[in-house]
Amino acid sequence: MQPTRLFLVRHGQSDGNAEGRFGGHSPTPLSDLGKQQAEMTARALAKEKIHAIYSSDLHRAVQTAEPLAKLIDLPIIATPAFRERKVGVLEGLTFDESKAAHPKDYYALINRNIHHVITNGESYRQLLRRATLELHEILRTHQGENVVIFSHTGAICYLTLYLIGAINRQTKTTPWLVTSNCGINRFEIRGRNNIRVHAFNDTRHLQQITGNDSFGAR
Repeated sequence: MQPTRLFLVRHGQSDGNAEGRFGGHSPTPLSDLGKQQAEMTARALAKEKIHAIYSSDLHRAVQTAEPLAKLIDLPIIATPAFRERKVGVLEGLTFDESKAAHPKDYYALINRNIHHVITNGESYRQLLRRATLELHEILRTHQGENVVIFSHTGAICYLTLYLIGAINRQTKTTPWLVTSNCGINRFEIRGRNNIRVHAFNDTRHLQQITGNDSFGAR
């Protein structure tokens, strides 16, 4: 049986990212830079013989997936399961605005308290549950194939922690795994307990606009 190759891709820069605001479930579109990043990412992933394209159903993620879908003539399967964490009262605010207006929610978020439910939002644990349930279904459906999922920094962080076995039921706080706009996390999955990590935050395909070809480029 061929291994399943999984690519977790963060969306391109959004208008909210450019302004330093929490995106959450807002419909913020890609910036001009984000659109350029999406095109470059599509060209890189088109070389990987992709069999299926999944995406968060939020606008900025779907926009990022569209160039690849057009290039390789595959549909985008959009789902709310891969949305960013719903940040409730923090949505649309800057970090400083959030800290001033909602300090309890703000500090729980930046300290990665995975059980804290943001006011009018959700917890990281809730995000992890919905995302991993969908991920398992995708891996069953596409066993031995190459699959791309376009998502968001928080969702990708927690999916990655889950895949590498760094989070469990007893976990209360976690590290933060940075994924740059259009950074790619690459996995080879041979079984539930046999997962190989090929790259974290691979941004080599963006070097023409970032000036940096390292795997950990911000």
